[in-house]
Amino acid sequence: MDNKYITLLQRMIQTPSISGQEDAVCTLLEQWMTAEGIAVRRVGNNLWAECGEGQETVLLNAHVDTVKPAVSYTRDPFSGECDGKTIYGLGANDCGGSVIAMLATFLDIYRHPIAGKRIVLTLTAEEENSGRHGIEMLLPHIGKIDYAIVGEPTSLEMAVAERGLMVLDGEAKGKAGHAAREEGVNALYIALDDIQTLRNYEFEKVSPFLGTVKMTTTMIEAGTQHNVVPDTCQFVVDIRSNGLYSNEEIHALLQPMVQSTLTPRSTRLNATSTPIETAIVQRAKALGIPLYGSPTLSNMALLSCPKVKFGPGDSARSHTADEYIHIHEIEQAIKLLKILIE
Repeated sequence: MDNKYITLLQRMIQTPSISGQEDAVCTLLEQWMTAEGIAVRRVGNNLWAECGEGQETVLLNAHVDTVKPAVSYTRDPFSGECDGKTIYGLGANDCGGSVIAMLATFLDIYRHPIAGKRIVLTLTAEEENSGRHGIEMLLPHIGKIDYAIVGEPTSLEMAVAERGLMVLDGEAKGKAGHAAREEGVNALYIALDDIQTLRNYEFEKVSPFLGTVKMTTTMIEAGTQHNVVPDTCQFVVDIRSNGLYSNEEIHALLQPMVQSTLTPRSTRLNATSTPIETAIVQRAKALGIPLYGSPTLSNMALLSCPKVKFGPGDSARSHTADEYIHIHEIEQAIKLLKILIE
């Protein structure tokens, strides 16, 4: 791999790009692409470029934002340190390695177009916070997409399905009263009964790649003081859908089962899956690339075309202290991306 890509990844790491604050890293990448002769366009803190002509359009997407650094880092998260084999720092694995792999692949195709294919590269913001100023801002400009490869650390395996996400805010209502006289209706008990109902519920439809829908109650809050029966109780349920139910269907199914009011924060991040018969999936199988269903959310959820998730690095390293990626992982990703697109 050309040293210019290693240097670029180091510079990316050295340029903080916490989700929602991507302006500087977007400018860095825009200037780099322009210097390489790529006609790059910018919408907000999102970049896109295209090359080639043809009836088939392939979208390459990777995100440029990161989470906040974990407090347990032992290295400087923004150092971009490289020992010749490994690059360290926040965003190296998630998702700097994929940005570099897709940039290198795109630049090669930009200079040596593939007959019959239009390739669109998008480097986008606000993936980590599921914001609305990321890839959704670019899609109206790009036009029809036949299939997409979303860059994420997948250990060079291919995710053909991905869990969706819906967060429900639950609110139980009771009646306040004096605890000593057992007055009122305890909203906390109503919430606990509802949480138990949700915990015990089993969805019928099971996905071959993603399994069943997963529900986890992660937060609860009630009460003002020890001797007052609480008249309200709030709780939060994290739901990871499996593609066999839309988020709207899950909400409609659960609400009649409980006394509490369940309010979705958003229903737009549905689970996704791409049929095994799709050309790029068949190409991956022919190359011996393992297929799997991903438990983590990505920009796949915001694309309506056939799509897969693929890239260098290991998902287990994402959002952890002392994040890193091996250079050979990026090199292998570049080779495989070109073959997959062809």
